[in-house]
Formats: sequence, C-alpha cells, structure tokens
Amino acid sequence: MSGRVNLLLPEVRANPYPTYAELRRSPVCQVDPGGYWVLTRHDDVVAAFKNPQVFSNIGMRVATKPAWLGHNPFADSMIGMDPPNHGRLRSLVNRAFGPSALARLEPRVRAFADSIVARLPEGTPVDFVDAFSLPLPASVIGELIGLDPTQHHLFKRWADDLTSISAIGPRPERETPRMEEIRATVKETEQYMGRVLASRRVEPRDDLVTDLINARVDGESLTDTELMNFMFLLLVAGLETTIHLMSHSVRVLMERPDVLERLRADRSRIPRFLEEVLRYEPPVQAIMRVTTGDTEIRGVTIPKGSPVALMMGAANRDETHFAGADAFDMDREGTNNLPFGHGIHFCLGAPLARLEARLGLEALLTRFARLTPAGPLKWNQSMTVRGPVSMPVVAYAE
Repeated sequence: MSGRVNLLLPEVRANPYPTYAELRRSPVCQVDPGGYWVLTRHDDVVAAFKNPQVFSNIGMRVATKPAWLGHNPFADSMIGMDPPNHGRLRSLVNRAFGPSALARLEPRVRAFADSIVARLPEGTPVDFVDAFSLPLPASVIGELIGLDPTQHHLFKRWADDLTSISAIGPRPERETPRMEEIRATVKETEQYMGRVLASRRVEPRDDLVTDLINARVDGESLTDTELMNFMFLLLVAGLETTIHLMSHSVRVLMERPDVLERLRADRSRIPRFLEEVLRYEPPVQAIMRVTTGDTEIRGVTIPKGSPVALMMGAANRDETHFAGADAFDMDREGTNNLPFGHGIHFCLGAPLARLEARLGLEALLTRFARLTPAGPLKWNQSMTVRGPVSMPVVAYAE
C-alpha cells in the first residue's frame, strides 16, 4: 500500500471492510489517525493478545489518556493493566459476572426488554438506537450499579465521549471544543459516580457497587480509586458494546428478511445468529497495545514503544481463517470469541452482552415481523468501537 489509510474517513466508517481487506494484503503497517501500527490477520491478532509481555495492555491507557486529556479513570482501570495488577482486580470483580449472577439477573433483563419493545411504535419511523438499542443495556447497567434510570441518555453521552478520545489522537495540532467537552465529561462522570459510591457506603443495596465495596480476595479490598476506575469501565464497556451489538443485529435483519423469518420461526437460533453478527459486524473493532521491545511480524519490525491496534474487525473477515468471510452465514459453526478479546483480557461482560442481545431480539421478533430502513445511518467516530449513533427504522407487526 502507498500512503496511510485514515480509518476515520466517513466512507471508511460507513463500510470499513473493503479497507480492511486491503490492509490484510499489507498486514503490518501504519494507519491514521495517530500513526498506529495495525495487525489485521486473525492469527497475528490472536498471537498478540496471547503475548502481553511484548504487546502491553498499557496501550489502552496510552490511547485513552493522552496528554491533552490528563485524568481519566477509565484509562486507569484494569483495561489498561498488565499482570499481576490486572489479575488481582479481575479476581475481585469476576464473581459479579458469573453464571449464577446472570441467572438471577435474567428475569429482570427479560422484563426490561419486553417493556422497551412494547413502547416501540408500529408503522412509524423511529430511531432504533435511541428507542431500542440504548434503553436495554442502560437499564441493565442501571440495575447493576444503581444508576438513576431517568438518566440513560446522559450515561450514553458519557460513554460516547470516553470512546471518542482515540478519534482526536494523542497529539492534536491545536485545542478544539471537542477536547474540552471530553474533559468536562470525565469530571461530570466522576462526580456522579462519587456520589453513588458514597451513598452505597452509607446505605448498602443489593447491587454490584455494594458487592464491590465489600469484596475481598486474600483479605484485600478495592481502594476508592480502583472502585472509581471500575465504575468508569463498567459504564463504557457495559453500554457501548451491547448498544452496537443490538444495532448491528437489527441492521442485519433489515437487510436479510429471510433471516428474520427464520428467527421468528425458531427463536432457539438467536444465539447462533448473534455469534455471526459478532463476527460479521463486531462492535469492538480494535484494541490498543504498546510494544515493550522491537518485534518482527511477517518481516516487518515494529519498534519498541509503538502504539499498535489489534484489528478484530479485520481479523474477523480474514479469508484465510473464515470460509466466505465476507458473507453473513447464520449456519456457520463454532463460537467466535475474538470480538470480546482474547487471553487474560477476555471481556468479563461477554456473557451479559449475549444475554441482553438475545432477550432483546426475542422480544422484538415476538412483536414485529418486518423491519425496514427509514433514512440514512450516522456512524460514531472511534478507533475502538463502531456502530450507528442513529438508525431510523420502521417496524411492522405483519
């Protein structure tokens, strides 16, 4: 390839997969913004995930805590840590996302999904991101950490701002209003989360925040700073990935009425459908790392200290790993976990995201038989996650 590809160009955001195919022909190269080195082949991405000694997770901290931003609890959470600190924190929060916890939560998620779908208008255009994809994960996160359910859109704005840091880059040429907006969001979010933590210490509840405050492993508890960092992580990871998974699922169903009919006829196929959506349109497109030393991949040397993007969105369309990679095939066998990361940093919330998406689609397909687009999509701006920020849809019962 000649020159650098800019992954945030509007035409690339609308459909990045032809660009990813081109990048896979030069699978170790640099892109804009930020000059990230990218790995685009499936085997290379998996190998990098398995090797945190060379591909340090501090890369996520670098990407989400540039000098122009400064303080950012999300960047200081375990998403930006390597062993052994990462393992200690993960063990403290792991129980909150186990099978027994999800089993207790499932009836509440189903009730949320049924209520949200019941409010969707029939035969009238509606923004499905705002009316369907957002309310369910926001309700669940609110249930988990006791956030005010009337503030869902505020939480979404915070999550959007925190995931758009990479779109500005580490060293912008000049100060912009957007940079000040994001700094204000960090402060606003921290103040809100601080009030939640203080409230739980005085009046414990049956929620995840209280569980985290009381959690102990080998006599150790989370510090106040670690609690705040995890609250930021849960807000971003719990909202953004599931919102985009649900939006991508609806878009696939709009484009493939035959798939929608199959799922309505047999709801047990929804988990299989979601696995293919996760491969075909992964909500998380890239995870950032930093090299701890010079490393050679496919004859190309990436220098020590380089920012690297592990491009899951490209890896999931790798034709050397997936037969007919650019085709949506609901009957494709196997579970593709790569959209949730790999190795020690595999996403804790993956089972919860799958649960929410499954129950959301069950409710949607119970009520509606047809979904049609009602206007152009508008895509978010982020190096790490990709999904529509607005998606006009008309839903019909028959």
